[in-house]
Formats: sequence, structure tokens, C-alpha cells
Amino acid sequence: MPFEVARVARVARSARATERGPVHPFTELPALLPEADVVILSTPLNETTRGLVDAGFLARMKDGALLVNVARGAVVDTEALLTELESGRLTAALDVTDPEPLPPGHPLWQAPGVLISPHVGGPTSAFLPRAKRLLADQLGRFVNREPLRNVILTTGAADGA
Repeated sequence: MPFEVARVARVARSARATERGPVHPFTELPALLPEADVVILSTPLNETTRGLVDAGFLARMKDGALLVNVARGAVVDTEALLTELESGRLTAALDVTDPEPLPPGHPLWQAPGVLISPHVGGPTSAFLPRAKRLLADQLGRFVNREPLRNVILTTGAADGA
């Protein structure tokens, strides 16, 4: 297996079986945490996930475990994470933080055992062909006076009033 991973446990809202193995229900997460060497957060931010990774969640993690957050900063309670990082019990790799952007002088910048990376999407070979198709489609729609795709509505007066 890549990275010599013995087992990968995936967690979602509900249990299911897939070609790559079982997906555990969210309710089993507390029982899975003490066994995980690495916990990767990849979840949307909503009222259910805001502050999901709190002091209790972190306390259930195995000593020496790595927390990776590629979700949203507010999924993790920053103060609780700082406590674990400063104790040396856990380490973290953060693609996102709360607050974001992380201000100069924030304690996370100096915390031991943390890697902070910029939250940016990498270029892929799919981007340019997709962008060209979208541009050609939008230009065709504009010329033919058809509704444009992906219109973002804004508030405020367009006429300057």
C-alpha cells in the first residue's frame, strides 16, 4: 500500500460499504480516534462541524497523532489545538486556520509540532481545457443574447444611485 498504511478508516454521516471498504458512521468517530495515527479533516463547514475538533475530540486522539486540516479553519477549536500542540502530545498540519488569514504574531505560528501551509488549490491539467470551454460557451451565450452561466448576484445599485 502507498505510504505503508495498514488501515484507512473513512467516516461520513452514515455507514455504507464501498469497493474500497467500509465507511463508518459519524457516530463511531469517538471510538476510532484512539486508534488513528493520522486524522485528516475534509468536511464542509456547517453548524454540525463548526468546532467539531474541540478539547474532547483532541483528548481522544492517540498520543503522538497528527491532525491534518484541509477542511475549514473553524472546524477546529484553535485554543484547544494550541493546548495540545504546546504540550507536545499532538502534532498538526494545517492548510486552513481560524482565524484566517492567520495574523502575524498568532500563537500558532510559534507552536511546536505544527506545519502551516497556504490554502491554495494547485493547478491541474484539467483547468485550461475547462476554462476554454467555459469562455467559448459564455461568449456564444452573450452574442446570442442567452442567459450566462455562473452569474454571481451582488447587492447594491448597478446604476450608481
